[in-house]
Amino acid sequence: MRTEKDRTVFQAILRYFGGDVIDFSDYEVNLSCLTDFQRMVLEEVRKIPYGETVTYKELACRIGKEGASRAVGSAVAINPYPVIIPCHRVVSSSGIGGFCGETCGKKVELKRKMLEMEASYKEKKQIE
Repeated sequence: MRTEKDRTVFQAILRYFGGDVIDFSDYEVNLSCLTDFQRMVLEEVRKIPYGETVTYKELACRIGKEGASRAVGSAVAINPYPVIIPCHRVVSSSGIGGFCGETCGKKVELKRKMLEMEASYKEKKQIE
């Protein structure tokens, strides 16, 4: 049975993919099935603003775990709430990186399109 909150989240995601800037930070997520480290990583990912990116290495530094960029990448890869926890904003220092546990294919192409959509909005705002 879907609740009103479920419909609101679904509608927000649809609006996001329609090009609206949506702040998902107020939506509750249940990360209780994850380790403390994984939760710490994903909570930091939630702080990355729309239109911005950080590398896995930068994210590791932000949580005080310099040198743990691979572990950070593993935590990001198991994000149970893509878009709501904007893991698409975490990129490799040598390229786009993976998305939803994949390093190539349709999911990575979706990540690229999401980043392009957010970047184009940011560019429009800078021109105005």
